[in-house]
Amino acid sequence: MKKKLLAGLLALGMVASLAACSNTETTTSTNPSTAPSTESTAPSTGADMSSLDVGVFYYQYSDVYITSVRNQMDAKLDELGVKYTDYDGQNTQPTQLDQINTAITNGCNLLIVNIVETSSPDAAQQAADAAKNAGIPIIFFNREVSDDVVNSYENCAFVGTDAAEAGHMQGEMIADYLIENYDAVDLNGDGKISYVLFKGQEGNAEAEYRTQFSVEDANKILAENGHGTAEDPALTFYAPDNTSGYLVDTTGAWSAQAATDYMNTILAEYTEANGNMVEMVIANNDGMAEGAISALQGAGYNQEGGDKIIPVFGVDAIDSAKEKIDKGIMTGTVMQDAEGMADTLIALLTNVGNGEELMANTDSFNVDDSVAKIRVPYGLYQGE
Repeated sequence: MKKKLLAGLLALGMVASLAACSNTETTTSTNPSTAPSTESTAPSTGADMSSLDVGVFYYQYSDVYITSVRNQMDAKLDELGVKYTDYDGQNTQPTQLDQINTAITNGCNLLIVNIVETSSPDAAQQAADAAKNAGIPIIFFNREVSDDVVNSYENCAFVGTDAAEAGHMQGEMIADYLIENYDAVDLNGDGKISYVLFKGQEGNAEAEYRTQFSVEDANKILAENGHGTAEDPALTFYAPDNTSGYLVDTTGAWSAQAATDYMNTILAEYTEANGNMVEMVIANNDGMAEGAISALQGAGYNQEGGDKIIPVFGVDAIDSAKEKIDKGIMTGTVMQDAEGMADTLIALLTNVGNGEELMANTDSFNVDDSVAKIRVPYGLYQGE
């Protein structure tokens, strides 16, 4: 689709101001002194935001990237002095929908929703219908909702990413690294790179595209550089009997623990001594990447300053992952811009607070042509 240019979202703070609500089950904040220390880049427009009562609904607090977004949002909203309440959906869709309905009943007049269920549009549609029936705006973010849901209500929008972009960028990053380090990564010298891929969640657009393109693009680039062919690719999933080519967190939580557990089981059988060691880890978020690293370190790999390194790639560029990359413990990550996500949400919230249309003043954003969806760009992080 044709897209508009995003003018400096990564380098510049979005002009904006507005609101949202905060809680683990339900925490309300109007006190700037309780805000995290993160400095807001969203300047106040001077508009009176006192009429806003905003609910921000996170699919679950324990997600490391979502924690980054929540910290950014809380800081910016506290700075603006907006009444807001955060809700922890605890990765349970009925819980989140109950929270949304309760917030509306209690007078919330703006919803910001990180929907739990992404495998079908039903949950997002229910949330949009609840907002429409109450006559209040709703902004979905981070976890993709269908165009039909957004188009079903004129005061509905989505702020997220181009789901396929992270997969393409990760695939290119992996290929570039292997082109430079192929023989060192190929521990058993069989000409192939044995990998494990941690998917995160079935049916989630980000997980699906990252899973597909990280391997597909890497193999294509490697073949163009003399490693493997289209018929006999260079990257091979470590377990030939697993035709899906990935391991999934069965809880849908994209958790570090799931990756640690998987990796510990793998390392009991797949070792250098057996000649079948997993030679690379691809994770669809940094949490799972760090979980895999924990297991690898338990087996003597990926120690700071050590010489036994299994390349590990993630997505999100959370602070702890960047620290591991800087120390040589982790190889690279695709940066999902938490502050850019929060700034874009704040820009739309400002429109609501100023009495403007939800998608006003978005000419400089990367907006889809036929639906009110704004895409925040990814970046790469491979160390300072």
